[in-house]
Amino acid sequence: MRNAIFCVLAVLGMAGAASAHHPFADDFDRTKPITLTGTVSKMEWTNPHVYAYITVKDDPNKGNWKVEMGSPAALAKAGWTAKSLKSGDQVTVEGWRAKNGSRFANAKTFTMPDDGKTASAASSFDESNVPTDALARTDTDPNAVGTRGDSLPSTASPSALMGLISLFSLAGAAGLRFFR
Repeated sequence: MRNAIFCVLAVLGMAGAASAHHPFADDFDRTKPITLTGTVSKMEWTNPHVYAYITVKDDPNKGNWKVEMGSPAALAKAGWTAKSLKSGDQVTVEGWRAKNGSRFANAKTFTMPDDGKTASAASSFDESNVPTDALARTDTDPNAVGTRGDSLPSTASPSALMGLISLFSLAGAAGLRFFR
């Protein structure tokens, strides 16, 4: 009975981890690119996504924006640290608007304040499913840093795989105990 409870808890944990990461298309529209230029007001380094809050003063995008980036791990692979952007930094963000029209966007790139270089935001948008002529790709930009050319979303979480491995381990342990 105790093993059955552990198995159920492992499955529930795996389901929770899988639902925490959402596909790009759930919230964002790839046909609505946006460029935001403004001041960083806050950064949140949390899983499954890092969020930058940008104050934009120009029309038509004037206001406070929440900008979704990749996971902390994906951004670290792209060369980011928690100190890469700080409150008061002037940035330009290229990405895609939220489907619902709110001031929420998914970032593709950030133009960094210190050196003006373009940095990948490790977006969850999977460009491999879109014809290359439909996209302005940053991986051909010699000033770009941290771009990725693989087909997996850069924010894919290993939590679901770890939950599945745990489930099989628990099931194996229960089986061994049962057949003693």
